[in-house]
Amino acid sequence: MEFKENEAIYLQIARYINENILTGNWRTDEKILSVRDLAIKLQVNPNTVMRSYEYLQNKEIIYNKRGIGFFVGGSAVKKIKAEKRDHFLNEELPLFFKTMNLLNIGMDEIAKRFDEYLSEIHQSQISKNENQ
Repeated sequence: MEFKENEAIYLQIARYINENILTGNWRTDEKILSVRDLAIKLQVNPNTVMRSYEYLQNKEIIYNKRGIGFFVGGSAVKKIKAEKRDHFLNEELPLFFKTMNLLNIGMDEIAKRFDEYLSEIHQSQISKNENQ
């Protein structure tokens, strides 16, 4: 994993964990990698991973079974999506609108491209199901 210099590493690791949960790689009540194993995998200090785990535990995304390890929380997906949605709507969308305005891009063009994107995803899912 390559880390960005403008954001704390433990937050980037937390985002990595969240993405694994959202994509279904790590499921509800499933044990996740130990602090040591994730530190080795990401080539970081175990204390940094522990800070990420504590951060996510405080947000109730993961929980600790003492002596066993960390597990994905029951409402982890819901909480991650809510947080990501808030971030998108309050941080990213205003920048997106600013860029649209500067480049004279209208909502009709955005809607058209979004519909094309959804169509591509739908076709991809159909192809995937047919090949299984």
